[in-house]
Amino acid sequence: MNELFHVNASGGMLDILYRDDFLVAINKPAGLLVHRSDIDRHETRFAVQLLRDQIGRRVHPLHRLDKGTSGVLLFALDADSAREVGGQFQRDEVGKRYLAIVRGWPPESGTIDHPLSRQFDDYGRKLGAESKTEALPAVTDYRRLATIELPDVVDRYPSSRYALVELLPKTGRQHQLRRHLKHIAHPIIGDATWGKGIHNRFFQQRFGCRRMLLACTRMELRHPRDDRMLSIEAPLEGSFASVIGALGWSEARG
Repeated sequence: MNELFHVNASGGMLDILYRDDFLVAINKPAGLLVHRSDIDRHETRFAVQLLRDQIGRRVHPLHRLDKGTSGVLLFALDADSAREVGGQFQRDEVGKRYLAIVRGWPPESGTIDHPLSRQFDDYGRKLGAESKTEALPAVTDYRRLATIELPDVVDRYPSSRYALVELLPKTGRQHQLRRHLKHIAHPIIGDATWGKGIHNRFFQQRFGCRRMLLACTRMELRHPRDDRMLSIEAPLEGSFASVIGALGWSEARG
């Protein structure tokens, strides 16, 4: 069995979690695009560009995080490493752990097995019905870590329930976690596309939080050079951590 190396270091303009001669990982902040996209044509700052300028080397993004999602974002520093690790992503061999705050109380644990079709192109443009591809298998394991019931009338109930969940995607479909949580009627707070606006606005007003409450906190993969296992961890961004603290969940987030 390969040894598992845990990495959690930081520094520089972007928070660099791990770096060697082949790979570099950052803790992407919410609100930063990975690369240029038609979603936000006015944006001038992108993770690819910022990291390249910061370390003075060309970088190859190996996967994507949505603009609103924070956490571990991995790049290769050469074409061979990009090809090797890119293959791991394509074969769903990379382990990923996310944290999210959702509406309602999902079951204590479970698996969401719900095929998903591609709805957006590589530049963030919504595909027409004639352009959409067939639905592909998509699987997400989840575990409920904490719950709270607030005495606030947000929707049609006299109180409002929310939960902190751990998400372990087994496949890597487009917007998989956001779409899967909506599918089981527990959308992610702050998700403007698949969430529920009334709950998003409540968190903005109550906690001053305007981001989507979804973060990739750990990624596990085989190193492209020597095949050892890497486990790269990212701390939660301040705004996300402060909401968890306000809800009394700091000890539950793992």
